[in-house]
Amino acid sequence: MAVRVVLADDEPLLRHGLRVLLETDGRVEVVAEAGDGSTAIEAVRRHRPDVLLLDVQMPGLDGLSALRMVSALPSPPVTAVLTTFDLDDYVARALEFGAQGFLLKDAEPATLVHAVVDLAAGGAVLDPRITARLLPKLRGVSAGLGRGRAVESLSVRERQVLELLADGRPNAGIAEVLGLTEATVKSYVSTVLTKLGVQNRVQAALLLHGVAPSP
Repeated sequence: MAVRVVLADDEPLLRHGLRVLLETDGRVEVVAEAGDGSTAIEAVRRHRPDVLLLDVQMPGLDGLSALRMVSALPSPPVTAVLTTFDLDDYVARALEFGAQGFLLKDAEPATLVHAVVDLAAGGAVLDPRITARLLPKLRGVSAGLGRGRAVESLSVRERQVLELLADGRPNAGIAEVLGLTEATVKSYVSTVLTKLGVQNRVQAALLLHGVAPSP
């Protein structure tokens, strides 16, 4: 079955282009489009998609407010923020409200499709260009919260799971690499999130990048 997506952005031409790119190889179906936050919420309620791709800067109800409301719905979709490089003003709130991915609007078609499929499978999706932009802030925040020590306290296996998680792999992919069952990986992921004091996989991925030594 195709991954069902709601696409929310206030630029019709961009929405059309993204829809064409996402639906090219048949693995993704855009079930609804929205030009503002209110319409995005209604589309999620009506269509119950697997993934919501959400722009932040939209008229009326903005994307952050929509994200907060969508996250409060029963069985909300996995949500990734569609963005340019202007991240500083809203990335922390997007993470707080439950964003599980950040995708640049100019990403390659294959990258977008792969990201959406991984999101639906439970992966965390971060464009490397976004991660690089966030690292200076994350290192400071991580140090202030003592979370660097939390990463260091993980067992060898938990650290392996975290590193694969941070690479964007869903549970099935982690299980394949480590020779574990998906149920075991799910348990490890839950333990890692708890130990790190984060809410979801993308926060854990960003935290690992933020406290890791510079190459």
